[in-house]
Amino acid sequence: MITKEQVLNALKQVMDPDLNRDLVSLNMIKNIKIDGENVSFSIELTTPSCPLKNKIEADARRAVLTMTEAKNVDIEMASNVSHPKGLDLGSNCFKHLIAIGSGKGGVGKSTVSLNIALALAKDGAKVGLLDADIYGPNIPRMLGLDRLPDTPEGQKIKPAELFGLKIVSIGFLVQAGQPLIWRGPMLHSAIQQFITDFDWGNLDYLVVDLPPGTGDVQLSLAQSIPISGAVIVTTPQQVAIDDAYRAVNMFEKLETPVFGIVENMSYLEMPDGSHQYIFGEKGGERLAKQVGARFLGGIPLDPKIGIGGDIGSPVVMQEPISPAGEALVTIARNIAAEASKEAYKKSQAG
Repeated sequence: MITKEQVLNALKQVMDPDLNRDLVSLNMIKNIKIDGENVSFSIELTTPSCPLKNKIEADARRAVLTMTEAKNVDIEMASNVSHPKGLDLGSNCFKHLIAIGSGKGGVGKSTVSLNIALALAKDGAKVGLLDADIYGPNIPRMLGLDRLPDTPEGQKIKPAELFGLKIVSIGFLVQAGQPLIWRGPMLHSAIQQFITDFDWGNLDYLVVDLPPGTGDVQLSLAQSIPISGAVIVTTPQQVAIDDAYRAVNMFEKLETPVFGIVENMSYLEMPDGSHQYIFGEKGGERLAKQVGARFLGGIPLDPKIGIGGDIGSPVVMQEPISPAGEALVTIARNIAAEASKEAYKKSQAG
């Protein structure tokens, strides 16, 4: 007869590859049920976007089949119910706040931010996207949105919502084309209001699209709310790498973990399958190695990305199995893994 203790002993041999701890000690195994030679249980993932969930499931099934007399093993891969609460702001709660920055403009930071947020949402996470690029809010156009929904009197302002993603942008609140000539105190107030005055609800991830550079908005965000980690977007050429290096240093001075480096416009795929490196080769990888951060992935040049951004059709939604779409999904899952590792590290320290 199979016992619960036998199942747990088998699962103690299965490691979470990101956290380097076994599933049992991480309290990820729930609802064990045994019916003769049939065993079922749930694995509560540290993130719905766990990039290695298929491996974890396969390893767990193999361990139980090998180390017990079970003939059938049914596993439910559940979301992160037992994950640490994150930042609680009353009616809003953010488990992870991920800042997407860049050293310079024109590297595709907003495109990366949007598609990462959408990829996380597609994986089943509850995700919000805050367009904090006050001077160049592009997210509304990239989603084909131009206004916030109506909010009943006396209630918090509702974010826009599309594809299961909650979105807030200054672009919803000003006339199209109107320049914002704001100094530091106004920027700080705006960032605080975006976080506290909108009805975000409970989110697994709040992705924040920052302006390029190392200025007031980045400082205001760090002062307003604890950032789980930052992601730096660059292109391969050295001038972009130099500025991205400054962005990494800024986050380090703000004591914000850097989850890693994303290289956009990595290469152009030719008709014969070869790669042409228009802007240089492996600059993002070199930067990641230089600063001791993870290289989260490279995104190929694809005209569909730009066209999709212009017409409100993000590549992750419309071309998910294209090389660019698959690269962005992989990057999103790598970011989710880094967020889980950072949260676990903090929980152990606290």
